[in-house]
Amino acid sequence: MVGKKPLISVIVNTRNEAKQLQKCLKSISDLPAEIIVVDMRSTDNSKQVAIDFGAKVYNYRPMKVVEHARNFALSKAKGKWILLLDPDEYLNKVLKKELLKITKRTDVDFVKIPRKNIIFGKWLRHTNMWPDYLIRFFKKNAVKWQRAIHSQPITTGNSLTLLDSEKLAIRHNNYPSVVDYLTRTIRYSGVQADELKSQDYTLKISDFVLKPIQEFNSRFFVAQAYKDGLHGLIFSLLQTFSIALIYIRLWEKTGSKDKPLAKESFVSASHEAVFEYGHWFTKYFVAEYSKNILKTSLVKIKQFFNRLTKNI
Repeated sequence: MVGKKPLISVIVNTRNEAKQLQKCLKSISDLPAEIIVVDMRSTDNSKQVAIDFGAKVYNYRPMKVVEHARNFALSKAKGKWILLLDPDEYLNKVLKKELLKITKRTDVDFVKIPRKNIIFGKWLRHTNMWPDYLIRFFKKNAVKWQRAIHSQPITTGNSLTLLDSEKLAIRHNNYPSVVDYLTRTIRYSGVQADELKSQDYTLKISDFVLKPIQEFNSRFFVAQAYKDGLHGLIFSLLQTFSIALIYIRLWEKTGSKDKPLAKESFVSASHEAVFEYGHWFTKYFVAEYSKNILKTSLVKIKQFFNRLTKNI
């Protein structure tokens, strides 16, 4: 590809991802693309894996989150189109063929691609983890990343959203183990706590009580995590913990101040949490036990009285 502008630039940011990176790069090795790997001082052989695949390797200072390094990587790309991947993401043949078709279109500037998240060895089809659309294929200069963790990129031009089909999805080996999940949660919660601190966020009792419960409700009930079985329940519980940890770490970063627990605030937040959980549990119970009129009626009656006493 010397002397010729590549059609696609594949960008991957790495830090100690040698094993995952090898599989990632192998999955895109047949694309007419240059490969750009921006390494944040890996201590394993991530850089050597990239070199062996013919990638252009650049160094970048270690960062707690990848967003900071993505714009640097984009500045090194020469392709008309950019394909952005994490080291634990892989493409299949159908998706690669579809992306190549898109490069011939003049009415598309960036593409929203579904992502198939594999968590603890299982594809979660619910739990708010599917189709998990992300902008990962776009024309150069059509997308720019913001610095905040997990933020949405700034885009210009026309978008295209692929069908939420497994065949058109990026495969994401998201959390291979619970230990891996907890390791990342500790890192991310610190970053998010720092962001809240920089915004002079004022901690409230509801941050420790109500917000974690709301996260569980949104995952397990609203996003139907129960349809993902025990995996869905465990992931919902872990996400609940991760939300609580953000505010616990903010408390620590702002001095771990000791003060009396405001009884009224705690009771109010707890009452609201119980009410919201009861509301969503009732919907779940009625849907799952719709044929048992007696059971569903008793649960509805209980929730009715909970609603009456909500503000007492």
